[in-house]
Amino acid sequence: MAVHFVVSLLLLLAMADQSEAAYCLCSSGNDAAFQKNIDYACGAGADCSAILQNGACYNPNTARDHCNYAVNSYYQRKGQITGSCDFAGTASLSQTAPNVASGCVYPSSPRFGGRELV
Repeated sequence: MAVHFVVSLLLLLAMADQSEAAYCLCSSGNDAAFQKNIDYACGAGADCSAILQNGACYNPNTARDHCNYAVNSYYQRKGQITGSCDFAGTASLSQTAPNVASGCVYPSSPRFGGRELV
């Protein structure tokens, strides 16, 4: 009986985790602000290898697209904690991943795609 309860609880938690995907995206600013966010996020724990030249998320090669990827990676690696998706008011949370080139996958949880940095 207890084993059935534990298994049911684990399944419920797994389903809840998948339905609550949150993405941090650059919402306002200009190219200079986007670049500032990229520099901060990539220097403070984000995995920015995908937005380097020849990376899976390099194209489209725009400051906003690279900013989206960098701030989202930072937010996920910080465990989606409150305040880690602000970037001086130039980023905000979304339940929807941005439309991106094929081959680019945006992390949607701290456990996605590698180790978590906290």
